[in-house]
Amino acid sequence: MPVITFFPGPTPVEVAPGTTILEAARLAHLVIESPCNGIGTCGKCRVQIDQVDAHMLSIHGKHHLSVAETAQGWVLACQASIQGDISVQLPTTTSQALNILQDGHTLDIPITPAVGKRYDATSGETVVFVTGREITREYGDSTASLYGVVVDIGTTTLVVAFIDLQTGQELAAHSALNPQSLHAQDVLSRISLAVTTEGLRLLHGLVIDEINRGIRAVCTRTGIPRESIYEVVFSGNTSMLHLATGTDPSTLGKYPYRSRIVGDEYRDAAATGLAIAPGGVVYLPPIISGFVGADITAGLLASQLHRATDTVLFVDIGTNGEMALAHGGRLIATSTAAGPAFEGMNITHGMRAGHGAIDTFAIREDGTVSLTTLGQAPAQGICGSGLVDIVGALVAHGAITSPGRFAAPDDPTLSSDIRARLFQREGKTVFDLADGVWLTQKDIRQVQLAKGAIRAGIDALLRHAGIPAAAVDRVLIAGSFGYHLRAQSLLDLGLLPPEFTGKVAFIGNTSKTGGQALLINQPSRAEMQQVVGAVESVELADAPEFQQHFVRCLGFEEGYRRGWVTA
Repeated sequence: MPVITFFPGPTPVEVAPGTTILEAARLAHLVIESPCNGIGTCGKCRVQIDQVDAHMLSIHGKHHLSVAETAQGWVLACQASIQGDISVQLPTTTSQALNILQDGHTLDIPITPAVGKRYDATSGETVVFVTGREITREYGDSTASLYGVVVDIGTTTLVVAFIDLQTGQELAAHSALNPQSLHAQDVLSRISLAVTTEGLRLLHGLVIDEINRGIRAVCTRTGIPRESIYEVVFSGNTSMLHLATGTDPSTLGKYPYRSRIVGDEYRDAAATGLAIAPGGVVYLPPIISGFVGADITAGLLASQLHRATDTVLFVDIGTNGEMALAHGGRLIATSTAAGPAFEGMNITHGMRAGHGAIDTFAIREDGTVSLTTLGQAPAQGICGSGLVDIVGALVAHGAITSPGRFAAPDDPTLSSDIRARLFQREGKTVFDLADGVWLTQKDIRQVQLAKGAIRAGIDALLRHAGIPAAAVDRVLIAGSFGYHLRAQSLLDLGLLPPEFTGKVAFIGNTSKTGGQALLINQPSRAEMQQVVGAVESVELADAPEFQQHFVRCLGFEEGYRRGWVTA
């Protein structure tokens, strides 16, 4: 049996011949990021082997690997099958230093939580109840201690917020990578993985372990025991709620995309796997549809979209492009599969928003390039906000053409700095950003697919409402990723129509702040259940000519040469 030794890592692992390096790492309880779940499409599971061990591997693919990288011993862990003893050097990870937004637009709301306490002097016990139902009794008078937690379960990130239910104050917060994304980046990939009992158990266990870790962190920071937490609100998209509760999500992966969870319901926290107070509960907010979930319900509450008297578009830009439109007393919602490009995945030098990620990019009036990195560190790769800036700026200055191809490196209309950064690498044009970091033609295609999906979704909502883009009064961009974007880059990409110029506001993590409002104000739950029941859900798979319109949205005609400068 072959033996594989990881550096750094635990003791060597014995595996059957034909086992991939990725499978061996999982057997050794090591994390190698593989957001495509090991099918060889993302290129993120790169590891390095000693060349003397190369004959012990069968290589099935070379996705994203250059000739030079292959010569240095780099292989994809998911595509390298072990035939004999080998040693593997694991790359360092930035997943513990992610730049995750915790704050968002907040709502002034009365403090009337579902959880309460009453001291019984006769028995000398404190009765703890949720919605009037007793859940546990505690010795002595513990009425001064009443806490809850909101968990924003994003496809890529998690935020755990610790709330005093008597004051509504947030006492501490903890953020982390959603560990499910190490195995499957987007929602559809996770649904596919979770259709098996083993896959569902894996994804459920990963997210619950991370939530419990976050709860321990906020309890340690505040000095308050987890036994004083009586309710947890899960705010996330429909798929994330299924996986967090261990519910089979298979019906979300096939037409008509029905959810097994309807929301506005309570679950036993212990049965869900959460370590909080005995008898504690999990509240699942109302969901709108199979792909417009509780995170958007929370966003509607935080933004008060359902009370808007003008025409307002709410968009949560991320792996899933969820959006809602308020117009003429109607609420219309839909969701598009934007894919993982905006999270830095499927991008040659893409990375999460960690140390060294290029997060902003601009072209000055004189045609020279400026960029910044997180932590002001040497550039290691490109995160989502940087990617949007880069492609948007290159489109606006003519370095990327309307159809989405690089301009010729000798194009005299381009500035000298831009021309100098366009060069041939292995026979293909790339745009040089920093030492060892560049943008490829394939990366541009990934951005086109993501922006095309979101723009087509926006246009579909407007068509359903029967209004032009110019009729929209305000555009609210929500989400951790969306908060780090610039309106001009979104307009240059054509992700937003030009009629939205001057109307865009970034409102942050409303999934968390809306979830907090649901936690501290029980009446808002019934209110949002009523609001959700009135939402018109647009299923884009049923929308006439949606695919044709999506294809038309792939181009960059609206932003091309918007900021044009000559050499």
